[in-house]
Amino acid sequence: MVQRFDVSERFAAGAQYVAGKPASGTSGRSHPVVDPATGERVLTFGLAGAADVDAAVGAARAAFPEWAGATPAERSEAMHRWAVRLGELSEEFVYAESLQCGKPLKLSREFDIPGSFDNVAFFAGAARGLTGVAAGEYSGGHTSYVRREPLGVIGSIAPWNYPLQMAAWKVLPAVAAGNTIVLKPSELTPLTSLMFAAAAQEAGIPDGVINIVTGAGKDAGEALVGHPDVAMTSFTGSTAVGRRVAEIATTASRAAKRLHLELGGKAPFLVFDDADVAAAAHGAVAGALINTGQDCTAATRAYVQRPLYEAFVTAVADLMSGVRVGDPFAEGTDLGPLISHAQRDRVAAFVERARAYATVVTGGQAPGGELAKGAYYLPTLVTGAPQGSEIVQQEIFGPVLVVLPFDTDDEGIALANDTPYGLAASAWSRDVFRTGRASRELQAGCVWLNDHIPIISEMPHGGYKASGHGKDMSAYSFEEYTQIKHVMSETTGAVRKDWHRTVFGDR
Repeated sequence: MVQRFDVSERFAAGAQYVAGKPASGTSGRSHPVVDPATGERVLTFGLAGAADVDAAVGAARAAFPEWAGATPAERSEAMHRWAVRLGELSEEFVYAESLQCGKPLKLSREFDIPGSFDNVAFFAGAARGLTGVAAGEYSGGHTSYVRREPLGVIGSIAPWNYPLQMAAWKVLPAVAAGNTIVLKPSELTPLTSLMFAAAAQEAGIPDGVINIVTGAGKDAGEALVGHPDVAMTSFTGSTAVGRRVAEIATTASRAAKRLHLELGGKAPFLVFDDADVAAAAHGAVAGALINTGQDCTAATRAYVQRPLYEAFVTAVADLMSGVRVGDPFAEGTDLGPLISHAQRDRVAAFVERARAYATVVTGGQAPGGELAKGAYYLPTLVTGAPQGSEIVQQEIFGPVLVVLPFDTDDEGIALANDTPYGLAASAWSRDVFRTGRASRELQAGCVWLNDHIPIISEMPHGGYKASGHGKDMSAYSFEEYTQIKHVMSETTGAVRKDWHRTVFGDR
């Protein structure tokens, strides 16, 4: 029996975290956390409702003056202590994330957890670099300077595919800039968000700076977005839900809220005919299957110039057949289950409908045996699909890669851009002029050249078009969580200014 993570006692007080204390939701409804590898319930908790959201926003509002008034050095020091505390808890986070998501241990241990903790370290340092424009005289008799100030209470909603990473992306720039926050994680995966907030409190970040409410989108989510004391909403999730969030944020209160949206994706993987086909095939399989394909930047549609097309398809099929699907807690597992049986069935339905117009080269089914209990789906390669088909155009969010050929460079770039989304893309070529052109013309917020998927704390992440607007990570994210104030100071002491002639005339 492989080791799993026991959550029953750890979260006995509930799946809410308000004003530095765990609590149970008061909506009167409960929800399970399910291990997607086995289908077993590992925790049942009370969902948050509007009253819990109001309490969390109240706690954040009460904590705001002290936290916003702290010096950058003080906030930075607290966040550095937080990073140290998280490091001490690293392996607990690995097991909790793998339990609630079905991530293989090596993915949690080598990607999700260290990447999230690196974000904490980055923003602990970045908290001391929040500067405006240096003072200067831009008109006679005045000195101007710019203040960068926090917004207030931030209301953030994070998805289930990268629970800790998305919590970090929401919380860290907000609190580093002096805001306080209420985060709503997915009710499917609240565990590591709660642990993240508790570790912050243990490190000395004041109660109420970081609050967690775990509830359904229709209840807790909409109450958070529409709350009159929430100055900004940050949402990561589907484009359809993002439109609903935008509607509420712009109509539910008298103020026009600041809005940051990171939405869906359908990332193209563009392979030119001079690319290293082995490198491209490895990149496509890794980029398509990471997190069992539940990644909005995943390589979902590969366009391969015709001279390399057959070799690429063969290489990808061979590599996919060697991917080890299994229990995420078993060492050696490459690919775990999808988040739920419902998500597995959704992915399977896309593939089954595609059989009417395309070829399923490999995969295309759930495994049998012991794995049939979990939400598993085999790595799947599809060819021959028309460009306008749903499997090419719609986000599947599963371990499915579609490969299509193209002839000219112009055609390849046009096909890659033929999508409402624009979150991520990659281009593969040995020719720097080709990759340079791709980096300019691919309509995506992140373009990788001869790789696909790596992210780093120092660089921004965010999309074009239906993939939303605004940036996570990096110093660029402070643009979302701060407001700019121009201060102009008169320097001469004169009673009458030249511009007064416009009012006083010749007097």
